[in-house]
Amino acid sequence: MSKYYLSIFTQKNMAVLMLLGFSSGLPLALTGGTLQAWMTDAHIDIKTIGLFTLVGQAYVFKFLWAPLMDRFVPPFLGRRRGWLVITQLMLMLAIFKLGTLDPQNNLTWIAIIAVFIAFFSASQDIVIDAYRTEILESNKRGAGAAVSVLGYRIAILISSGLAIWLAERYLSWQYTYWLMAFLMGIGLLGTLWAQEPPITDDIPKTLEETIIVPLKEFLTRNNAWILLLLIVFYKLSDVFALSLSTTFLIRGVGFTKAEIAEVHKTLGLFATIIGALIGGSLMQRLSLFKALMIFGLLQGLSNLGYWLLAITTKSLLTLSSVIIVENICGGMSTAAFVALLTTLCNRSFSATQYALLSAFASIGRVYIGPFAGWFADSYGWPMFFLFSVITALPSLLLLFLCRSTLEYIQRTNKFSRRTHYTAFYNKATQLTLAGGLFLLLWVIMLIVQAVFDINLSLLTNSIRNIGSIALTLGISLGAILDYYVIRHKQIY
Repeated sequence: MSKYYLSIFTQKNMAVLMLLGFSSGLPLALTGGTLQAWMTDAHIDIKTIGLFTLVGQAYVFKFLWAPLMDRFVPPFLGRRRGWLVITQLMLMLAIFKLGTLDPQNNLTWIAIIAVFIAFFSASQDIVIDAYRTEILESNKRGAGAAVSVLGYRIAILISSGLAIWLAERYLSWQYTYWLMAFLMGIGLLGTLWAQEPPITDDIPKTLEETIIVPLKEFLTRNNAWILLLLIVFYKLSDVFALSLSTTFLIRGVGFTKAEIAEVHKTLGLFATIIGALIGGSLMQRLSLFKALMIFGLLQGLSNLGYWLLAITTKSLLTLSSVIIVENICGGMSTAAFVALLTTLCNRSFSATQYALLSAFASIGRVYIGPFAGWFADSYGWPMFFLFSVITALPSLLLLFLCRSTLEYIQRTNKFSRRTHYTAFYNKATQLTLAGGLFLLLWVIMLIVQAVFDINLSLLTNSIRNIGSIALTLGISLGAILDYYVIRHKQIY
């Protein structure tokens, strides 16, 4: 088994997936933790820093334009590689531009460029996820997910730990961001080296096939709504703990940026490689359900390390231990999670469905920031990290409810169809779509408010609340119906 597993890693497709995973991970920290460090260095208040996590809205709403990337083919390099080249070039330009700005004097423009980066980063992810789904055979999804996560987390470490270290010791923030823009070229090389997946005969040809059919195909599966809730909650514990981790380590504990960066770029990189290899290896032996359960539990428990940092005196040894454990557990859980999303996609419209699923996965990362900033400010860092451990429990319960469904899909490579309570399920779909549209309108109005310097806070808050309530009610109704069917109908 070990020889077979190692032979998988020597294949060209795996090397390409690692390079594309690197390209996917690099922009994220540059509008997240690294930008936090830059703004912290510029003495921006913590609540504003928390609000800046909202620039990642594109990761939530990317399913809205994903169908276009399934439907239309650029005039060069094919459907997948053509879109990759476009998004990667735009990211290089936007990251370079961000480096020319100053948080103290150009905070509004930094927000606008960060939104721009998030949009093209989310668009790149749409194509990379579809490419991985189409290029991998079912028995290689675990290894492919592990390799992608390895490249992704190495990029995160470079664009966070290494970037902060360089900004502290050798380069200004401007030159650091320019270097990160140059490193996006690694993903571009991976795209040019990659093999274009063959276009199947069932590629969407009409607007209905491009937009409506992929959503309908997923939402009419058994237990689709519980699976959506699982996707929302599975990484929530990790996201909550890490949402303000950079600010916590600098302000809460007192580490310098250089100390944080040095631990991240050495031990963090080593632990990431180990975590990805362990996770991928175990996924060759475990069922998808067992891998998700074990790795999800470890992911939640690993947050206790940050709690320990919060209640003890400053110690590089403790920080090093926390970084090692977090990266190993995070790498394992992310590999299993990527394999889950890939397994749930229909290859006929993989870009649209993967974008929909990963958009739900991004809800926690995008919307947790303002709440996290308020929670840390109100209750302190020790309670903040203890609460992050508790947030792992809902996902494990949802996973248990989905066990039969996941085992059926993995065993048959098919999706069973729902036949019960159609009218109520339609209501859940309508509420969810309405909530998503209201939240999209909220994002647009926030951008308009920032660009034109007008105060629309009362209207934007009302739209956000309506969207959040509708989205919550829709998903909750669908999940309640799924639970009732599981208990009383005994279906998969």
